[in-house]
Formats: sequence, structure tokens, C-alpha cells
Amino acid sequence: MARTLAVNTLVAMEIFTLFFIRNIYGTSLTWKAVRGTKMVWMSVIVVTVAQLAITYLPPLQTIFGTEAIPFLDGLLVIGIGVALFAILETEKQIRLRLNTIKS
Repeated sequence: MARTLAVNTLVAMEIFTLFFIRNIYGTSLTWKAVRGTKMVWMSVIVVTVAQLAITYLPPLQTIFGTEAIPFLDGLLVIGIGVALFAILETEKQIRLRLNTIKS
């Protein structure tokens, strides 16, 4: 269970980091930024489906040594990804404002 939660958490954090890094010089909290490009969303969908398969399909559970995780633990995984995104986005906004003040 711990291995499954760790891997799922890392994948969730990578997905949220992708949305952060796409707009490194501006806010990621606009409709335009969220829409992004089709390739970003296709990548997120493929990674999410693969992660769900590794987590919940018995043959893949055997291969990867994973277990199905309860719904609330899944929400915790997503919450950690959201928290990371919030921290990164806050740091970016502080950095951008400091750069504006220096200019």
C-alpha cells in the first residue's frame, strides 16, 4: 500500500508541476493557461489512465507490486498535488513581483 501511495503521489505531483512549469513567466491560474495545448492534456490523460491501470488492474498490480487504494487515500494524493501546485505558484508570483520591483 505504501509503495502504491508513494508512486501515485509522485505522479500527481509531476502532473501539477507540468501545469506550473508551462507558464513559468506568468500565472498558471488563467483560463488560457488551464486550456494549454492538446498535447499537454493528452499526456495527462495517458499518464492518469496508466496510473489507474497500475493501481487497480490485478495483472498490473502483480507485476508492479501495487494495491488498490481507498477513495479517501486517492483524494489525499490529489490534495498533495494541489498543495504542491499552490506552493509553487505562490513562489512564482512572489518571484515575478520581486523582479518587477527591481526593474
